Amino acid sequence: MLTFGFSCASTMGRVQFKKRLLTLSRRQTAMSGLATLTVLAFIVSGGWGVSSSQDCSYSGLLTHLNLVPQNEALSIVRPVKNWTSTILVRLDMVLLGILDVDEKSQTVTTHVWIQTVWLNEFLTWNSSNFCGIKTLTVPRKMLWIPDIAIQEGVSDTGSDLESPMVTLTPNGMVFASKRQRLTSTCQLDLYLFPFDVQRCNITFASMNYFAESLELGTTNSDETLTLVSERLMVTQGEWQLTNIAINNYTLTKSVFSESRLIYTVTITRKPMLYVVNFILPLFYFLLLDLASFFIRGEKLSFKVTVLLSISVLLLILKDMLPSTEENLPFMASYCVAVFTLVGLSVLEVMLVNFLMELDGYCGEQAQRSVNTREVEIQLEADSQKQPAGAEERGRVTLAKTPGDHRDLLKLILEEVRAARQETGRPEDGRKPGCYTRLAEIIDTVYFVLYFLTVVIYLACLYISWQGHYTTLG
Repeated sequence: MLTFGFSCASTMGRVQFKKRLLTLSRRQTAMSGLATLTVLAFIVSGGWGVSSSQDCSYSGLLTHLNLVPQNEALSIVRPVKNWTSTILVRLDMVLLGILDVDEKSQTVTTHVWIQTVWLNEFLTWNSSNFCGIKTLTVPRKMLWIPDIAIQEGVSDTGSDLESPMVTLTPNGMVFASKRQRLTSTCQLDLYLFPFDVQRCNITFASMNYFAESLELGTTNSDETLTLVSERLMVTQGEWQLTNIAINNYTLTKSVFSESRLIYTVTITRKPMLYVVNFILPLFYFLLLDLASFFIRGEKLSFKVTVLLSISVLLLILKDMLPSTEENLPFMASYCVAVFTLVGLSVLEVMLVNFLMELDGYCGEQAQRSVNTREVEIQLEADSQKQPAGAEERGRVTLAKTPGDHRDLLKLILEEVRAARQETGRPEDGRKPGCYTRLAEIIDTVYFVLYFLTVVIYLACLYISWQGHYTTLG
């Protein structure tokens, strides 16, 4: 009985203990759930609070910046908070192509890409307040744009391809870009044509703002812009980009000062086509003219043909080079010198031919004179003959004066001998063929002088060209 009672009591205690544990675990579960809901509610409420303070739309940013059509002040005045501040406009130019170089009009046509950057102090924002917006694109007409112009530019307005939009960044930087088919004036130095190197300036300056209000500069260095231009170059034609140099300075005038940015573009001509079409043909013509001295036949027509060929090259060169050049270009002096040498050679051949024909003409005149004398002697001999009807009387006369007829025959023979000796000798006492020998001497002496002149001229021309080319390079 005692044992049963004790066991019953212990069993009832265990049941109550389990009930208490179950109740305690339920209370802890409820409290942990409530805590979890509280944390979630706090997080959700905090998240909604943050998101409600941000605006992720571009329209909200435009409203924040007051970029509305009614705000005309942003487009008509310099974007500085203090009017004494100088706004710095950074301008980078990249050369995309060399389209044409006109030597006659002294102009260079290029394809350029220009990027302009400046600071607008009124258009700044915190990107974290607008869901991380870091760029904003707005129409160009809504903002103030610096009035930068190229002073050497002679392009028409249709050649500009400006982007109608500009890009804004949170720190207030404004980026504007444009592409342009730029035709600019350039003072071309054609003395070393076709081995010339041209340096053309492209000057950027403001049309209305003084240096105290607007200053020009660049973002990248000239080495960087040269490297980028070489990589992005689409076409160069017969030219090759050598270097782009940058120089910015302030031009001070009597009343005001002006900030200027100068891009000096150095380009080099590719001369291979001109060497093949001009220099080598002229050199070959000169060699042919020298070789024509060894021709024994007709040389005048050959030399005249060479002279006409050089004239054609001179006409082609005239259409290429301008007539306003102060110094005679290298190619023009070379053509004129070759033309002069060949022209003098033609005159020399004409003189030699004249002397040879003069010698032949004198020989013909002498032969004609001898023939005339022989005819006269024959006529005299015929006149001494008597008619057939007076044969009887002639015999009587001959019988009476036989010595007279012998003397007459001797005189006739002496005249014939003298005429034969004088055959081919001019009346002034010159020997036959003297003009021919004189022509041969003149031809030989002129060939030696001509050859020496050609060698000395080509050597001096090369030395002069090398000196100028080294100085220019």
